[in-house]
Amino acid sequence: MSPGVTSVITLLTDYGLEDGFVAACHGVIIGIAPQARIIDVAHLVPEGDVRRGAAILAQTLPYLPPGVHIADVDPAMGGNRRLVAVEAGGRVFLGPDNGVLSWAVHAAGGAEAAYEIADEDLFLKPVSPTFPGRDIFAPVAAHICAGHRPSDVGPRIDVLGLVSLPAPTSRLRDGAVEGEVLSVDRHGNVQLSITGADLAALGVRAGDTIGVWLGRRQLAVPYRETFAAVPPGDLVAFTDSAGLIALAVNSGDASERLGLPPGAHVRLSPPSQKSQQ
Repeated sequence: MSPGVTSVITLLTDYGLEDGFVAACHGVIIGIAPQARIIDVAHLVPEGDVRRGAAILAQTLPYLPPGVHIADVDPAMGGNRRLVAVEAGGRVFLGPDNGVLSWAVHAAGGAEAAYEIADEDLFLKPVSPTFPGRDIFAPVAAHICAGHRPSDVGPRIDVLGLVSLPAPTSRLRDGAVEGEVLSVDRHGNVQLSITGADLAALGVRAGDTIGVWLGRRQLAVPYRETFAAVPPGDLVAFTDSAGLIALAVNSGDASERLGLPPGAHVRLSPPSQKSQQ
């Protein structure tokens, strides 16, 4: 990214909204780069949930303008984890090297260059050991927005050495499609790595009832266009705004009802395969 080509900085964190953490980051950015336009992607990521943060950033990225994208979700906050800047697809991603950036970087076309954030001249002083978002990521993003190159932040590192989360996958096999729970949102909706296109390839259409296999458990679940197409309290499957299959309970919590944490294996079958409620 060339100096000054962007005025957009996006923020994704697990800071919550009850305190002034997000506002402090905004203030630091504007103090260095008054021209910056800040987009808050999410700040209610469950604390330390790297997988959920990675999913939100990757799925939101197609709708964000090119810019500097901060993702600060890290269960090891204050530890020795290195902080990185990654260039991909005309964008710069800043965050801890724990995989939270990996799905978005892949969605942007893959890492082209990466740097360890180490130039303390770009940091806010004094640096708190527990708040890199305010004291490191925010000022570094602002300096890039104001004209610094990503390569100014510190030494170049091998992109192959960046931590990556296992890529979510789905597989068509034996007339069904297998995948995993990608993430669970704050409403308890369970997003799968299985796409609407995967079900379409099996001949499944909205209005059908599909088999949902959770280990030895087998459920018959209506496949509809929205969760509101079933009565309150009923389980439903639908294709969400990211093109992925989600399991939901209208006015309820599907994750709690089904006991499905992120990473759990799920198999979906067309209505011709027998399942039970």
